[in-house]
Amino acid sequence: MKARVVSFHYTLTNTTGEVLDSSSGAEPLTYMEGAEQIIPGLEEQMKALSVGDKKKILVPAADAYGVQDPALVVETSSSSLPKKNAQVGDQFTGALPNGQEAPFTVTKVTDSQVTLDGNHPLAGQDLTFDVELTEIREATAEELEHGHAHGPDGHHHH
Repeated sequence: MKARVVSFHYTLTNTTGEVLDSSSGAEPLTYMEGAEQIIPGLEEQMKALSVGDKKKILVPAADAYGVQDPALVVETSSSSLPKKNAQVGDQFTGALPNGQEAPFTVTKVTDSQVTLDGNHPLAGQDLTFDVELTEIREATAEELEHGHAHGPDGHHHH
């Protein structure tokens, strides 16, 4: 079976109904099935939809950005940070236990200590995607070769 390229509009909300992200007023989001371009729990449920379908899809945290990993929350002395007077919400790049670099967000600041959280900001959250499929087509040979969908003008969009 050929991979499909799917375009859709979406509004992403958390469990309290707060809108976290939306494609409203912008181009629809396009992805190639099986290329891990969107979170697995969303892609799985969208396979059953057709063009024009609108659906509210609930994706539990484990199938979205994962559960919170306490090992990624670290305390460090504020003097060890690259920036003086770090504020809650600041982001720094740090190394994860596996050696990969990732953004860490400052979640707490005391006189001498700073708490950094390397979890994805949406980790541990159940997410609701309100989706509307706008287009489904077969992936082109070039897209299959590159492993991702290309924009309508044939250029890469990231």
